[in-house]
Amino acid sequence: MPARPKLTRPDDAATAAAMSRAMNALTALLVALGEGSHQFNIVAERTNDTIVTADLSLSVGASPLRVAHTKEGYLRFFALLTFALEYSTIQRAVLVATTADEPFPRACGWTVRDGWLHPMDRRDLQEALIPCPDVDAPLRLVHDAPELPQVPDTDEKSPRG
Repeated sequence: MPARPKLTRPDDAATAAAMSRAMNALTALLVALGEGSHQFNIVAERTNDTIVTADLSLSVGASPLRVAHTKEGYLRFFALLTFALEYSTIQRAVLVATTADEPFPRACGWTVRDGWLHPMDRRDLQEALIPCPDVDAPLRLVHDAPELPQVPDTDEKSPRG
């Protein structure tokens, strides 16, 4: 069995730029999705062919403004989102947001490309969310993901540069 390729550590400037984009992306997601209870799941395939996942549950309210989450969930999710957006150690990544709604939760998704989140095709997301036979999974209504506004990097050493 061939050995997996080693991961190359990104430089500090690229990581800092990706952290900034991850914060902007998370803010854009919350603004686009609005108030409610949201479950974010990110799945990434690393350059050494391993699969990494993280999830984050957020409850967002406007009166008074509040965002509730667990620290551990946020840190893992934010780290994976950062490295997916930095993309030197990640081949592919998909982020799915599920919002609690009646009668069924709503879902939309984004693929990570060129250092940002791009809306997924509704059919591709619908296919990805079909549960395996004999798996008890909630039915989710798939919606088109909103286009997320991207703030340009101000760092000249950005990997997208």
